[in-house]
Amino acid sequence: MTTLTRLAALPLATALVVIALKLIAWRLTSSVALLSDALESLVNVASGVVTLVFINLASQPPDEEHAYGHTKAEYFASGIVGGLVVFAALSTAVVAAQRLAAPRPPEQVETGLGLTLLATALNAGLGLALLYLGRQRHSIALEAEGHHLLTDVWTSLGAVAGLGLSAATGWHWLDPVVALVIAANIGRAGWRLLRQSADGLLDVSIAPPQLQRVRAVLDSYASEGVSYHALRTRQAASRCFISVHVLVPAHWTVKEGHMLLERLEADLRAAVPHATIFTHLEPAGEPSAMEDQALDRPQRPSTGKASLPLRDSA
Repeated sequence: MTTLTRLAALPLATALVVIALKLIAWRLTSSVALLSDALESLVNVASGVVTLVFINLASQPPDEEHAYGHTKAEYFASGIVGGLVVFAALSTAVVAAQRLAAPRPPEQVETGLGLTLLATALNAGLGLALLYLGRQRHSIALEAEGHHLLTDVWTSLGAVAGLGLSAATGWHWLDPVVALVIAANIGRAGWRLLRQSADGLLDVSIAPPQLQRVRAVLDSYASEGVSYHALRTRQAASRCFISVHVLVPAHWTVKEGHMLLERLEADLRAAVPHATIFTHLEPAGEPSAMEDQALDRPQRPSTGKASLPLRDSA
């Protein structure tokens, strides 16, 4: 079992404890806000299983059928988790609307609030830890799970506030109204995860700060008579891919061009860790070297060093 797989198992174990606490709190209080909170935790259990499965797949090394690796599997995990979150939001909205039509007072409020706050503390600690580890290890699935758990924290705090105000004021309609607000917040988070998953599966470009570093490296070679075009990048979870055509003076030997590319690729890897670099050497001034420009869409100028059009996405 890999380190990422072990980390992905933590949300599942925690979710089982949290769901037990929240279900007990709901049964004691009959609060629809706490029920909505418990429903999202049920989704956490399912998403924990999904994340565990897909991170294990994504961690597999490249093979003959998957020469670029399996890291894109994490986008499937993010998409499935997003879909489950949206489902939880819709379920919460339906239950809350039914309770709003027939409000009822909560019971055993103090005990229910105490159990929910304990579950919330567990989720908050784990969610922050997963966000940190996901960013450190460049794992989109761990980050998605961290965001999901922190969304659950806000859901729980909203449920606690709704139940507390309902019991304190006697305005029992507050409980389902808060549940509806929770449903909207859950749905927004789920939609964001679905968008993130779709972007990854559609070969989105690397992040703008990384792209700026790539351009800076390429531009730095202009003083040696080197220019470039057909810059293309794509992100694949923890890996990214960069391809570029490098134009050198036509009188250079193959060895000179090769040594230049070795230096350039090393600089690019230093600027963007976890990147796989593809370079194509071309002689400057050769008409055939420019034929592939027909497929490049115009880009705004970079820092002014590269004289040829740029391409920054697949």
